[in-house]
Amino acid sequence: MHFLDFLDLPAVAKLQQYAESPCDLTGPDRLTFKRFSDYRLSSCGFDLLYATQRLDDQVLDALQALSEQAELVDKFLAMKKGAVMNRIEGYPSEERRVLHTSSRDVFRENPDHPASAEQAGTQLQRLRNFIEELHAGHVVNEENMTFTTMIHVGIGGSDLGPRALCLALAAYGRPGHRVRFISNVDPDDAAAVLADVDLSRTLINVVSKSGTTLETVTNERLVRAAYERAGLDPARHILAVTGQGSPMDDPTRYLATFHMYDYIGGRYSATSMVGMVTLAFLLGYEAAVELLAGAHAMDRAAEERDIRRNMPLLMAMIGIWNHNFLGLPTLAVLPYSQALLRFPAHLQQCDMESNGKSVTRLGAPVRWLTGPVVWGEPGTNGQHAFYQLLHQGTEIVPAEFIGFRRCQHGRDLVVRGTTSQQKLVANMLAQSLALARGKDDENPNKRFAGNRPNSILLADRLTPHTMGVLLALYEHRIVFQGLCWNINSFDQEGVQLGKILANRLLAEISGTEGDGRLDENSPEKSILQLANIAK
Repeated sequence: MHFLDFLDLPAVAKLQQYAESPCDLTGPDRLTFKRFSDYRLSSCGFDLLYATQRLDDQVLDALQALSEQAELVDKFLAMKKGAVMNRIEGYPSEERRVLHTSSRDVFRENPDHPASAEQAGTQLQRLRNFIEELHAGHVVNEENMTFTTMIHVGIGGSDLGPRALCLALAAYGRPGHRVRFISNVDPDDAAAVLADVDLSRTLINVVSKSGTTLETVTNERLVRAAYERAGLDPARHILAVTGQGSPMDDPTRYLATFHMYDYIGGRYSATSMVGMVTLAFLLGYEAAVELLAGAHAMDRAAEERDIRRNMPLLMAMIGIWNHNFLGLPTLAVLPYSQALLRFPAHLQQCDMESNGKSVTRLGAPVRWLTGPVVWGEPGTNGQHAFYQLLHQGTEIVPAEFIGFRRCQHGRDLVVRGTTSQQKLVANMLAQSLALARGKDDENPNKRFAGNRPNSILLADRLTPHTMGVLLALYEHRIVFQGLCWNINSFDQEGVQLGKILANRLLAEISGTEGDGRLDENSPEKSILQLANIAK
């Protein structure tokens, strides 16, 4: 593979020229039916409406050329087939394959990477057996009672993705089953969750690839202590999802163990056992596998070379147009679905941990913008919070709206001629139009500049299948952008320095020697003393 610097791609100069006078969306005849019809892409049950982006056919053609010059689809296909993508040329790095797509490449005879797909199939069969035994009443507690609650213990990629999925699909949960999450090392997080469950009928799913993650190990010990105080055997209640051979890979300490693999990064791991164990407990095995099927469908759709027919590639290139050429530094992901409450938080990690990089794959400093700041909250609540800035603030924020034509529970009613779901979707469509078109007014305080770029993702209903599609769509959008920027989207060195310093502070607090006691004038010693938490 040839990894070229972003600024060396010939299409960049043309796009820079087009960005000097981008499409004006505020004209009276701009947002026509023809434009909406032309700038609409349907894939895997979703419609992407992007007529409200500041682009036209010449920009789309140049973005197509940019994707081809960067060989984005070729590199994506190489990733799926097992190329070592997690590396920096000439410098020590993790040197790993990137095979999160293999965790759902279990539906065909000839997967892209047979060995990892076989491992995924093996883990899925273990999970199926466990869930069937559990739901059949063959796995019970000390009093021969079934389990009704699962607490998922993890942090980062071992929490955000699984939490987002379980919240999104709670409407499809099995009767009498619920899941809770503990992630923060803050002891109040664990205390609040544990106080809200019947420990005797609760399973704990502890997730850590290394088996040594400080926050997760600490929270597991808090949980074990709670069981011991209650006179219950933790080994009959606690599961582990971990790497083979890790300290947690010990069947004598856990009711069941499932494996995760180093070729699946944490933020891309929600469709591996990291997310599937808790999701299958909540939904049942078959419904959980529907999510995998949706993700796999988008995995295949992302192989298309035409950006006008490849939804994640088109979203990636539009994002690059907004960020690198229009100079817009952030991205708001705005789901008009309360069930997607934590999906923006998952995308924050997936995007910002992946593409928050400032060196190229050759180890040189980048000379262009890489990942944007990603944030968001559900509508319509957000309309009454931060949309004022989106419409009239000095910071222009591209937005991606996500909506559904029908609600999950099917419990709705007509008020003033429309259902609540129709009101929800109408608000989303209205916000998109208002941001793009704006409004002139003699009163400057009531004037809306418009030309605020945005897109709409619209599907029929949020189900396990469509959630899988949506998850993979954003995963691939992020990967395509990182490939175009010529950065390694699969490591996270930026989180390590804080961990090292935290361990140094903890060693000082506990009185252990570690690498030697801190100098009295060191910044670490000073901040401990001023914070008044030193031993």
